[in-house]
Amino acid sequence: MTIKEKQEKVIEEFSFLEDWMDKYEHLIELGKTLQSLPENAKTEDNLIQGCQSRVWLDARLEGGKLIFSADSDALITKGIISLLVYVYSGHTPQEIVEADMTFIEKIGLKEHLSPTRANGLLSMIRQIRMYAVVANTQKA
Repeated sequence: MTIKEKQEKVIEEFSFLEDWMDKYEHLIELGKTLQSLPENAKTEDNLIQGCQSRVWLDARLEGGKLIFSADSDALITKGIISLLVYVYSGHTPQEIVEADMTFIEKIGLKEHLSPTRANGLLSMIRQIRMYAVVANTQKA
């Protein structure tokens, strides 16, 4: 599945949820499905700066594709990072760099988060793109 197809699937999932309490509940459920990072991966290097909660994002390049693993100590935040891992993991750095990130706005997530969580979301996206840019330059 392409990044765009995954984004469309997320948009569709969220469109069925009536109100924001249902959407928050869905995010929490998504977070519960995210496999926890091993303790040895919860390092300062993997900690995303700019998040109110603690969020760790690990990336490795396998067969030319970035594989992301993540964890958080807050349920909603874990749901948010699990969405991003779902959409971007398993794609080439170039695909990630070129990806349109508007699906976040389309599901209404950005506007319904507190300012600190919205900043955290932007930090998560920035970190995913940074991993992709670095992997792309190392490959070149």
